[in-house]
Amino acid sequence: MSTLSLSLSPFPNPTLSHLSSHAPSRIQSLHSSSSMTLLRPLQNHLRRRFSVSAAAVRQDTNLWTAAPLVTVSPAAESLFHVTIDVSDYPDLASSHTKAGQYLQLRVPDVEKPSFLAIASPPSLAAAKGVFEFLVKSISGSTAELLCGLQKGDVVELSQVMGKGFDLDQISPAEKYQTVVIFATGSGISPIRSLIEAGFGADKRSDVRLYYGARNLKRMAYQDRFENWASSGVKVVPVLSQPDDAWTGEQGYVQAAFARAKNIFSPQSTGAVLCGQKQMAEEVTSLLVADGVSTEKILKNF
Repeated sequence: MSTLSLSLSPFPNPTLSHLSSHAPSRIQSLHSSSSMTLLRPLQNHLRRRFSVSAAAVRQDTNLWTAAPLVTVSPAAESLFHVTIDVSDYPDLASSHTKAGQYLQLRVPDVEKPSFLAIASPPSLAAAKGVFEFLVKSISGSTAELLCGLQKGDVVELSQVMGKGFDLDQISPAEKYQTVVIFATGSGISPIRSLIEAGFGADKRSDVRLYYGARNLKRMAYQDRFENWASSGVKVVPVLSQPDDAWTGEQGYVQAAFARAKNIFSPQSTGAVLCGQKQMAEEVTSLLVADGVSTEKILKNF
């Protein structure tokens, strides 16, 4: 972070100082006028430097915490499980209070951070002192560098950010019996946090997760689908480029939902979205057209 120590006193001018101590008021006036002439460029220079410093402060106001990696392992094609130990920083761990929150992460020698949604439920940080992430490795990105690190390597974390999913908008569960959830790619990360944190899915009659990926090789968390189903969430995988053996839903999640719909009472329906912008926009349009209130369509950004 740039810092700047300012002094508003003008640089001394020995010649004018000497004259002013022995000269009449006319020369004293000259000293005053000349000093102001010299001072103005200095003040302008300082203002410019101060503006640059202030901008730098605004750009990075985060408090960064150094924490070691516990695991970096493949989750699916181009996706990685990343676990970070925050047990030495209970304030950071306890600041994760809602599914859908995120933070910034920096790797050594790279200033540009990556924004990552926390995949683990808040209870995991409280119980075990770790944050878990699902990270997509994109060529040339900070995320790619992160996925190339190993256990014990140290990264820097910002404070936890965001309001998360506002579940109060679709509570109590008895009143909002239908909840449709949509995720694409690594957007499943905060959805995992939501499901495993619990939002009364077992008390609702219809909770569906439309989870889109290119193919099964790119679909993370398949080993968790059974547990999610036992908690009351029906998982509907949707593949945009499946192989010939695939017999499930094909195309995009918004199209799969449009074919199924089955929303019997829009007034008692909520939705949760995370993933591609186009998907979120099209799903929102479908829901609103069916009478679902925009206040009941939850996003984490």
